[in-house]
Amino acid sequence: MPELPEVEALALDLKGRLDGHAIAKIHVAQFSALKTFDPPLSALEGTLVDDVTRHGKFLDIEASGTHLVLHLARAGWVRWRDEVPTIPPKPSPKSTLALRVVLDDQSGLDVTEAGTRKSLAAYVVRDPHDVPGIASLGPDPLTDDFTVERFREILEREGGKQLKGVLRHQGTIAGIGNAYSDEILHAARMSPFKAAGKLTDDELHVLYDALRVTLGGAVDRSRGLAASELKGEKKSNLAVHGRTGQPCPVCGDTVREVSFADSSLQYCPTCQTGGKPLADRRMSRLLK
Repeated sequence: MPELPEVEALALDLKGRLDGHAIAKIHVAQFSALKTFDPPLSALEGTLVDDVTRHGKFLDIEASGTHLVLHLARAGWVRWRDEVPTIPPKPSPKSTLALRVVLDDQSGLDVTEAGTRKSLAAYVVRDPHDVPGIASLGPDPLTDDFTVERFREILEREGGKQLKGVLRHQGTIAGIGNAYSDEILHAARMSPFKAAGKLTDDELHVLYDALRVTLGGAVDRSRGLAASELKGEKKSNLAVHGRTGQPCPVCGDTVREVSFADSSLQYCPTCQTGGKPLADRRMSRLLK
């Protein structure tokens, strides 16, 4: 799933490509992806692209005061095309193409989603805060006003909730997903199940620094990369996420996994849990 660093870099890449161009046409190949009807999708046709920005994990293409907002969900992506086909795509539930934006010079972009679970969402709005997911976002963790004191207030408010869930809940902190929450907790050497409100002052500062450094470093590495390079850059710099069974790059212990109904987390026992493996509840049920 694209998270804050990838969406930030994607917005920067697309801003350079789209700036000053007019949107000639938008084709919908997956009608379930379009979540709004007023303004209509056709309201974007003939408009000039003014800016491309990010709100948490939402991508916002602003054109003459109207916004095309995309949430790429788990398997969505944006692919640039120097030349789009002249024949419009046919709507098909089996297609990976969800949306195609055609520019005035016949270049454009394809918004795609792999897999059968269709969660990608597109909104056409006059104000990005008309999108419910944006209106309910928590603070952005890389802004100047996201101070250690503000972070302290958030964690104290969350009380006994586990750090993993607090970090990736978009209404609490915007932009962090499954991968970077794993990476932040590994960098801070903390268990994903540690209670948010039980951190000492030293632990609070360690976690805050890990959050800012992990996300900031990923943004810096991604800045300037084309959209086609971002997934590979992310994967090549992960320490624990998606690396179950591989050695931890810090201590050499085996990276372990805890599975849930529709996701999983990865961690290093030596670095994060005092050498003790966490209970994998799904595997425990299978073994009964």
